This record gives sequence, C-alpha cells and structure tokens, in this order.
Amino acid sequence: MFFYDIMYLVIEMIIRDNYLKKLIACKDTEFIKVITGVRRSGKSTILLMFKNYLLDNGVKEDNIIYINFESVIYDDIKTYKDLYKYVKEKIKNKTYLLLDEVQNVNSWEKAINSFKVDFDIDIYITGSNAYLLSSELSTLLSGRYVEIKVYPLSFKEYLMFNNYDKSNLEDKFNEYLKYGGLPAITLIKDNNDLILSYLSDIYNSIVKKDIIDRNSIKDIALLENIIKYLANNIGSSISSNKISDYLNSNKIVEKSNHQTIDNYLNMLEKSFIMYKAERTDIKSKSLLKTLGKYYISDVGIRNIILGFRNIDEGHLLENIVYLELLRRGYRVNIGKTYDYEIDFVAENPNSIKYFQVTKSLLNEQVKERELRSLESIDDNYEKIILSMDKNLSNDYNGIKVINIIDWLLEDDE
Repeated sequence: MFFYDIMYLVIEMIIRDNYLKKLIACKDTEFIKVITGVRRSGKSTILLMFKNYLLDNGVKEDNIIYINFESVIYDDIKTYKDLYKYVKEKIKNKTYLLLDEVQNVNSWEKAINSFKVDFDIDIYITGSNAYLLSSELSTLLSGRYVEIKVYPLSFKEYLMFNNYDKSNLEDKFNEYLKYGGLPAITLIKDNNDLILSYLSDIYNSIVKKDIIDRNSIKDIALLENIIKYLANNIGSSISSNKISDYLNSNKIVEKSNHQTIDNYLNMLEKSFIMYKAERTDIKSKSLLKTLGKYYISDVGIRNIILGFRNIDEGHLLENIVYLELLRRGYRVNIGKTYDYEIDFVAENPNSIKYFQVTKSLLNEQVKERELRSLESIDDNYEKIILSMDKNLSNDYNGIKVINIIDWLLEDDE
C-alpha cells in the first residue's frame, strides 16, 4: 500500500484541468460538490489539487479541513456524530471541508446536512460508489448538490501523464488499449508483472469492498460470472434473461434467475465498474426498456478479467469512444432507427451527434453497413464514423469519417 501512496504523490503534480475547472466553477456556491468515480480513477488526487488551488489563492491552511477516511489517522471517526464533533472543533470562520471516501462513516449524510445548517462551510466529498447519491443525502439535500464524475485517463491525458510526444501514436494507443487509463499505470508501465498485480488488486478491491461487502452478497460465484459475461460482451445487447440463459445452459452456475441478475447488474453500475447505455428510438425520441449495452469503466480492468490474450480490439475501441463521450459531457444512448442500430447517440444541451465505431472501413460490406445506418436517420444533426483507418475520404454525403486517435486528441467540446 505504501508504494501506491508514493505513486499518487507523484501523480498529484500533474493537473487534470477539466476536473479542477469544474470544482473551481462551483467554489463558494451553496451546492455540495460530490466527486464520484471508480476506485483509483484519481478522485483523491483531484481533491488534493483543489486543496492546493485554495492554498495558492489565499485560503489559509486553518480554514481548510481535509480528511481521507482511508487513512488510519481517522479510524476513530466511525459515525456521523464523531464526524460532526471533529469538524465542529476545527471550524474557523469560512471553512472549506474536503472529505475523501466519506461513505466509510456511518450515516455521514446527517453530519453533512448539519454542517450546511450550522456553519459557513463549503463542502467537497468523494466516493467510490453511487450509493453515495442514492442514500439519505439525495433526500436531505435534494437540489443542493452537484455531481462531478471522474473517469480514468483519456488518451490525451495518458500521453501527458507519460510525457509522450505525438510520434508513433498507434503504438502508444495500443499500449493504452492494453493497460487502460488508471493514473498509476503510467508510473509502472515498464513493469508488466507490476501492472498485472496492480490491475488485479484494483479489480478485487472494487468487487469486494464496493459490491460484495456493501451488499452482503452470498453468491460470489454468480457475481463473478456475470462480470466476466459483461466484460466478454462489451458493446453487445444485454438482458438479464440473456445472461441467465447463458449461465444455465452452459452449467456455469447451478441456477440463476433474471431478478437476481438484475439486482447484481444494478450493483455493478453503482460501483462504477460498469456503465449501462440505454437504447433509444431516434424517431420517437423514447427510451426502449430492453437490450441496453454495458461498457466497462477501464479497459485495463476488462483485460485483467478476461486475460490479455483475449483482447478484442473492435469492442475495446467502442468502449474507449463511449467513455470519451461521457468525459466530454454527453448523455450517451444506443440508437435505433427502423431496422438499423446506431452505436451512439450523444446529446448535450447544445447538440446531438450520431456515431458509428468500427476498426476499419476498408471492407466494402462494413463500409456500406456503417453508412447505411447513419443514412437512415432523417434529421440533420452531425453524423460521424470513427475508425482506425488513415487517409480515407473524410466525407460521404455529409457523413464525416475520422480516425479514432485524431478524434481522441481533439480539444474537449
């Protein structure tokens, strides 16, 4: 554990501007700032970056209370009453309260609510599962918190963290596809055994702490097989019945039912190890209740689950694009129009964009299929095909064709 702590002290020096800017924009507002994301995606570092920003901009150390609940220093703070007492004794005038992994404190949301009522305080909290927001906090503070979602490194950040230039980008992108974007990977990338150990430790920690322990799961074998199924079917239409039929017919588990699987899928989403993209009918603009798709929070974790020899580049590319769209602030769904499927319908308050993702368009059948899907959409919003091809025509009747690496290196929108 000490080694990982040292790594994070080093990583702290690299600023992730997009997240820091969001925190700065919310500074001194009435909202509680809730920083969420999968374990080791960089939430703690971002919180420390914000603390350093405060210090650099005139806030005195005495006016900042920073607590990392994964440190044994704070083991005595077990309940909301302990937390309230500790913070109350340290408050001086205007105070900035930074709480890292606050869900480790029993009924912590009661203390947070009292702080807002009793003191002039600006609150920032982090957590590694969505129960943080489905707890009493959402009831006590309805409309008074803002969520800032943190993801593993984008490819652009990965280059920056590694101090890479833009030569041999395909090799560097293949490295990214293999090991993923958890920030600490950039410090151990030359030690394959250490990478495997690190990714395995993170995966096991997520499964144990954020899923098994949190939900008192008894059937661990069923959970692990569901995770493997999802990891192996990234970008494929999924339902609980599909998973149940597969597990039962292949005698992978003794018995499973769709209700139990639905519950486990919900737990996986709340741990941020998996994200679900719903299907939407483009013409009626309505969400469809069945056959959504699941994407994993980090492709390195996916590869450690399935083994690095089973890397399916096509599905990993789709996963990378999905996460990048989330980073850029889009709400992302799967699109259906007539008999065609659109990989991603990306919406923000200002625009809608449609994306198809494929490894290559050099095969005429693949090219025709991808174009036909986008051509079936009746509106005039932007339509884009992303592939690994280079030097192809960049426009087919208004449909843009962009190299995935080039697109990933564009300025965030």
